[in-house]
Amino acid sequence: MTTRRTRFAPSPTGFMHIGNLRSALYTWLISKRKDGQFILRIEDTDQERKVEGAVDVIYQTLAACGLTHDEGPDVGGPVGPYVQSERLDHYKPYAEKLLAEGKAYRCFCSKEELEAQATEGPDGQKTYGYNRHCRNLSPEEIEAKLAAGQPYVIRQKMPLEGETTFHDMVYGEITVANEDLEDQILLKTDGFPTYNFANVIDDHEMGITHVVRGSEYLSSTPKYNLLYEALGWEPPEYVHLPLILGTDGKKLSKRHGATSFQDLVAEGYLVEAIVNYLAFLGWAPGSDTREIFSLEELRQVFDEANISKSPAVFDYQKLSWYNAQYLQAMPAEDFKAWLKPFADDFFAGQAYDLDVLAEILQSRMETPQQFPEMLGFFLKTTPYEGDLFYNKRQKLDPAFSLEILTTEIDLLEKLPNFDRASIHDALMGLGPEKGWKTGQVMGPPRLALSGQTVTPGGAIEIMMILGREESLRRLKAGQAFLQSQLEA
Repeated sequence: MTTRRTRFAPSPTGFMHIGNLRSALYTWLISKRKDGQFILRIEDTDQERKVEGAVDVIYQTLAACGLTHDEGPDVGGPVGPYVQSERLDHYKPYAEKLLAEGKAYRCFCSKEELEAQATEGPDGQKTYGYNRHCRNLSPEEIEAKLAAGQPYVIRQKMPLEGETTFHDMVYGEITVANEDLEDQILLKTDGFPTYNFANVIDDHEMGITHVVRGSEYLSSTPKYNLLYEALGWEPPEYVHLPLILGTDGKKLSKRHGATSFQDLVAEGYLVEAIVNYLAFLGWAPGSDTREIFSLEELRQVFDEANISKSPAVFDYQKLSWYNAQYLQAMPAEDFKAWLKPFADDFFAGQAYDLDVLAEILQSRMETPQQFPEMLGFFLKTTPYEGDLFYNKRQKLDPAFSLEILTTEIDLLEKLPNFDRASIHDALMGLGPEKGWKTGQVMGPPRLALSGQTVTPGGAIEIMMILGREESLRRLKAGQAFLQSQLEA
């Protein structure tokens, strides 16, 4: 059985888009489920779009996600170089071979001549296509143009009749009429290969057995296969992945939110949660109903036969759910270490108790974006509302709440130590002493401390984070509000 060899071939144009990362993940899984090789190749022939430092971003992202490559620019390998711009001498001989065999031709048409061939549709949009003007130039015409130093590209001669059929492991058999295929450019006037041509040469020379890429490349695949045929090579297996859409049904873009791996991490999403969620964007594990998988578990169960043809929807709420599962499973110390930089930024110099904050948030938090909603009251209490201290179930009203707060303030002011145990024992002792239920003891101070009915954690946890001075200030503010209500 042939060893699987897959490749991830990104262009160094900036951050790693989550669509690219999903391609890398699926490509890694398809090779590794069969103990194959995963190759990294950098496709940088489009030098104008190259971004300084982008190659390092690719290395760092793959490493962070555990997608270790067996061959690549940084680790070497037997079929290098693994950077396209370092492989320029590999492409021209194949183009010249096709020229010599009559399977390709020189095209001398200028940019202006090509633009003149454009047709305008009913909507005013122009469609550009090549009319094969140079396909049948005589040897004398070609020699004259070469002698005059006229620049040219090399185009492949596509068949003018019949059909080209290829098999995709996701979409099945796909057939395209050859007459619909343009004579594709292989080498540009500057000698650089086109994307399609370089891909075929590199994949063949690197022994790639499975090409994994987005379904937007389905329409280009007949061109790839006709190149393989012209060169006398066996084409690889194809695995085309479904599109990733936003929840509005449109192609995922920045208008939907963060779309790069780096931005998601900066927003507090854990790498493991991102990888786990991306695995489910277009794939399902068959009869296994689990949703939480480690990378190793994904490697064991992943089967390309379960990749969907339908577009996948990137839902930030679902990603947040995944993040919550991983946060809750973290060891407490690891969660505190993850939480601290986000908490430092949120509290902006205001003192807080990290241990208590982590304790109340670990079971509740999905992402740090929840800080303003969940913890905004720590920075500034919302104005007390008229019915805030009413609670029919706990039999609380402003008068009873005022009695509770007044008693508790007096008790808390006398505490020598303002720590969890001291606060807990002091307040909980009021139950037996006063005949108050726990909800009555803890309800009014929590409302006075926060100014809202829903909080992460109870009164004691809030006081631990706020500290003695701020806690007493807020409790007295609640007390004054209730007094004004009763006097009105």
